[in-house]
Amino acid sequence: MLPRGRPRALGAAALLLLLLLLIGFFLLDGRLRGASALHGDPLAGHWDHNRSACDPWPQLPPKCELLHVAIVCAGHNSSREVITLVKSLLFYRKNPLHLHLVTDAVARNILETLFRTWMVPALGVSFYHADQLKPQISWIPNKHYSGLYGLMKLVLPGILPPGLARVIVLDTDVTFASDIAELWALFAHFSDKQVIGLVENQSDWYLGNLWKNHRPWPALGRGFNTGVILLWLDRLRQVGWEQMWTLTAQRELLTLAATSLADQDIFNAVIKEHPELVQPLPCVWNVQLSDHTRAEHCYSEAADLKVIHWNSPKKVRVKNKHAGFFRNFYLTFLGYDGNLLRRELFGCPSQTLPEAEQLQRALAQLDEEDACFEFRQQQLTVHRVHITFLPHKPPPLRPHDITLVAQLSMDRLQMLEALCRHWPGPMSLALYLTDAEAQQFLHFVEASPVLSARQDVAYHVVYREGPLYPVNQLRNVALAQALTPYVFLSDIDFLPAYSLYDYLRASIEQLELGSRRKAALVVPAFETLRYRFTFPSSKAELLALLDSGSLYTFRYHEWPQGHAPTDYARWREAQAPYRVQWAADYEPYVVVPRDCPRYDPRFVGFGWNKVAHIVELDAQEFELLVLPEAFTIHLPHTPSLDISRFRSSSTYRDCLQALKEEFHQDLSRRYGAAALKYLTALQQPRSPA
Repeated sequence: MLPRGRPRALGAAALLLLLLLLIGFFLLDGRLRGASALHGDPLAGHWDHNRSACDPWPQLPPKCELLHVAIVCAGHNSSREVITLVKSLLFYRKNPLHLHLVTDAVARNILETLFRTWMVPALGVSFYHADQLKPQISWIPNKHYSGLYGLMKLVLPGILPPGLARVIVLDTDVTFASDIAELWALFAHFSDKQVIGLVENQSDWYLGNLWKNHRPWPALGRGFNTGVILLWLDRLRQVGWEQMWTLTAQRELLTLAATSLADQDIFNAVIKEHPELVQPLPCVWNVQLSDHTRAEHCYSEAADLKVIHWNSPKKVRVKNKHAGFFRNFYLTFLGYDGNLLRRELFGCPSQTLPEAEQLQRALAQLDEEDACFEFRQQQLTVHRVHITFLPHKPPPLRPHDITLVAQLSMDRLQMLEALCRHWPGPMSLALYLTDAEAQQFLHFVEASPVLSARQDVAYHVVYREGPLYPVNQLRNVALAQALTPYVFLSDIDFLPAYSLYDYLRASIEQLELGSRRKAALVVPAFETLRYRFTFPSSKAELLALLDSGSLYTFRYHEWPQGHAPTDYARWREAQAPYRVQWAADYEPYVVVPRDCPRYDPRFVGFGWNKVAHIVELDAQEFELLVLPEAFTIHLPHTPSLDISRFRSSSTYRDCLQALKEEFHQDLSRRYGAAALKYLTALQQPRSPA
């Protein structure tokens, strides 16, 4: 969401980044030119014909012309890669764009959610099922790490809309350093027979001299790289592209065991036989940083670079002469705030999505002079959401399985390893991060043997925007992505008993929950004030720590009513689950079915966010059953910014009170007279989270 007053700041930030990028490339260009001159490179002019094949300043398409881009993307890692590519496209673009994404089920789930919540103006997205294309190319043996997905660009003319005449095809590992409209303009240089635009391959791969007995597929000279392709689709269909590439591949596979570079080998074999089909593009539109790159012969002479291509299996970790310069450019977009790319293309009419129109109307009705304006605005903020940010394997389907659901920000990452040791089951965690913090989190997990070994923990990044912590929106994201029949609704600063996962599953089965019984299982909460603490392995050990003063019932000192209805005195002696009644401000941690009511997103920052959810459960007639052997323990930590504001600001507390009153009014509309008993919850002087 773009709050009012953002465009000017957005423009300043974008201009600053553009200035830094231009300075970086100016310095890089000077150093590379100096290096080339110093070494007297005899091949410095080898790519001259490639750079000058087209006018360096072609006439750009009209600024409102829709440009089409096709990308094949599969899996969790490629889904992260493609976002960096899209950021670079959006940063420089001046035209409306439409993305045609060929994806597997994993990538589609991730990217549909991300683009829906990103809400970028003048950006359309269409999805195509990669699984439906596999039969067309599965007969081709491919040794490239991309597998079948690396062959799917061959079939794009047959799956893209028949009315689509031209498209730019990109690999996920490219980064733009210029407006894509300049690349689109190169279609104007195609002759009547040319149907494919490609940059020459910037290595000796197709010359066959990289090692002894190296036998590449046939190519015209050095061949062409297919990381950036201009496809004239209607012409390709007219020349019988599908039959052409199929016959060529079948013939070459009689003597070659497999493709080594996926679709690129077949494109080159076709071009070798039909050179009239290709329009060579300037080398700056695909600067290839492979392991054996000779791209320096391009960029040491170029006035400016347009597209950087990390076409090594090592990607940005590739080691070559100037990789550090290009890596910094890539990292700029990796950590760039994607919220700043939600900018309008002024002067171009664009069809606004109904959700965006509704949001803008709601924002327009806000009063910026309202003391609670921050709360109102934060409630309406649509956060970008990147679900399953890291590779994730869904748990096997089991009838009584439970997912631990929680949310956290950057300052709670240190809790993750301990949580993974205590809870061996699946988890769904929402993380509130900036784009740059998301990369720090990625490195944090990769560096942790404990976290990197857990494939059943799903991490969902909700990108930070606004001054208040959207705690219930985060919980709802994590809850929506849980895949088991039941969920344990916890907080990140709690560690469950080591045996809790197995105990909860057994309890669900024994209590015959589900269709026969509608219940929320209460897990009693305790806390320690000590940073060095030996965690109890049983209820008996916990009671001993409680009696010795090493443990307390949760918030006993400052907010006892939050957990008093659990009836800890009864729990000490209990041998079987027992029912408790709802009471004002009750906020236990519970196990409920996955399709339970969602959290109320109006509660942001600190205060009443869990309380309101328990009210909703009670209003929907969930029994509250306390489990006699279950427990979870809160560990000490520094106070959050929101709780500090709650304690120090009377305005903050007044706004929370206003939200509580609105919540009760909504309950009355939905539940009628049954909601009257919750009015007492509004009579408390203060409320916890």
